Amino acid sequence: MPRRRAPQAAQDLPEIIVQRSARRTKTVSAHFSGDAIVLAVPQRATRAQIAYWSETLVPKVVAKRRAAEAAARTRSTDTALEEMVRRLSRTYLDGAARPTSVRWSTRQHTRWGSATPSTGTIRIARRLADAPSWVLETVVLHELVHLLEAHHNERFWELARRHPRANDAAQFLDGVAWAERHGAGEPDEDAPGGQPE
Repeated sequence: MPRRRAPQAAQDLPEIIVQRSARRTKTVSAHFSGDAIVLAVPQRATRAQIAYWSETLVPKVVAKRRAAEAAARTRSTDTALEEMVRRLSRTYLDGAARPTSVRWSTRQHTRWGSATPSTGTIRIARRLADAPSWVLETVVLHELVHLLEAHHNERFWELARRHPRANDAAQFLDGVAWAERHGAGEPDEDAPGGQPE
């Protein structure tokens, strides 16, 4: 796999790894792999084409990641989490769930969140800080409902599923959990949805 350094004018861009594929005939994609960007190109791509894609596609991928990181930083404070809790409680639980504290937790490696009804405390896994907002909201709402109903009974699920994207979030989190257990591999360029970013 040839490696290519970003041009001098774009030193703030990460390392670019050019990955040629005989199966790829027309499409080009770029994605992060660790701190480097993999630029997947057709086997017959010329140096000029690779330079063009590096200059046009790679900055878009970097900008997308930076925007996501900025959004995560904004959401990652306990204060922002507390504001979300108040909004979700008002919107879906008529303000009935009132935790005594809500915090990010770096200790939750197997759970997305936890609630202690007896003390009113909620902890949300820090690894959710950069998840889509609707995923984070459903996890927070789940823990808020635990303050009202400790067990996963029918009443609990009726309240927890009030979020309009509860089912989508459950599927998203199942996928993340599966990837964590099995190791996330490289995206398959021939898989459905394998479009350029």
